[in-house]
Amino acid sequence: MTGNRPAEPDSPRTETDSPRTEPDSPSAARDNAAAQDGVPAVPVTASAVRDGAPTIQGDGIPAAQHSGPTAQHSPIPAQDNAPTAHGNGTPAPANRLAARKLTLAYEDRTVVEELDLEVPDGKVTVIVGPNACGKSTLLRALGRLLKPRRGAVLLDGTELAQVPTRRIAQVIGLLPQTPVPPEGITVADLVSRGRQPHQKWWRQWSDSDEAAVAHAMERTGTTDLADRPVDELSGGQRQRVWIAMALAQDTDLLLLDEPTTYLDIAHQVEVLDLVRQLNHERGRTVVAVLHDLNQAARYADHLIAMKAGRIVAQGPPADIVTADLVQDVFGLASVVVPDPVTGDPLVVPGPPGVRNHTLSGLPAHREPIK
Repeated sequence: MTGNRPAEPDSPRTETDSPRTEPDSPSAARDNAAAQDGVPAVPVTASAVRDGAPTIQGDGIPAAQHSGPTAQHSPIPAQDNAPTAHGNGTPAPANRLAARKLTLAYEDRTVVEELDLEVPDGKVTVIVGPNACGKSTLLRALGRLLKPRRGAVLLDGTELAQVPTRRIAQVIGLLPQTPVPPEGITVADLVSRGRQPHQKWWRQWSDSDEAAVAHAMERTGTTDLADRPVDELSGGQRQRVWIAMALAQDTDLLLLDEPTTYLDIAHQVEVLDLVRQLNHERGRTVVAVLHDLNQAARYADHLIAMKAGRIVAQGPPADIVTADLVQDVFGLASVVVPDPVTGDPLVVPGPPGVRNHTLSGLPAHREPIK
């Protein structure tokens, strides 16, 4: 791994150091324009990695900076007006990451409206819902990739817009959908770039950096791929490499947008087992967007069901996953039974051809799907 250490960046990135603290600034306008186009301002992209900041934050800075792979970050000191989101009497959040009256939009299309959310500390939270319901948009706002139209995302009681970019990068990591690597970069180099925020002008690479990268690659089964170019890998292999990079950054809060994309069922289970282990072993707070409702019910401590930009239900899966909820959110007739292995809720769709009817045991009506 030593030969694959990332090159030292030429200089700190300044164009995105404060992307959203001044809404009327040119940088904020640029971020807003990117967000309105449906593209994160600075996600994990080839250009971000080439600039020496292959971040899974929206600001060009990798989402971790501490002394080693087991360090824990202290909460951000609350501001004088921290008990409220906007000084309007809203109670202070009980958890580190929260949203208050959050409205998110792309140009004139509102995607999420007046949403209140608390992400339980030290738990695995999974967001589910139909396509285009606002799941990924919400996750981007939680990671400060998308500026709220109204309301606020709070980190340790302080609006994200008022928290220094580097401090956010030390606490929150975000792996978006379909990140793009720079051409020709090897797996080891890409994963090593996750340690970028650990680099100081007086300390470019350390044993703890080396150990963190090796550990992340071992946990994701990518060690044997170390010397291979990322652009030659299969979709599933690439996804595991990006997850390894996220693990190497080692943040307290980890946001994952469809982390099982491109993975076969065996690797999906491996990744979700790994997420659960990170939570159990380190107490990491994880928020993931998943499309598979049964996987969400199996791995989540806290499940959030969204529809049309609003939260329909949230809580432990055993408390909220019912046939009525599945019908309401997904428009799918189903039966919910205990998983024979874990006892978690298991959603069993109706027989082929049955749609838009609540099932009770066997379907009372079959409507052919046209």
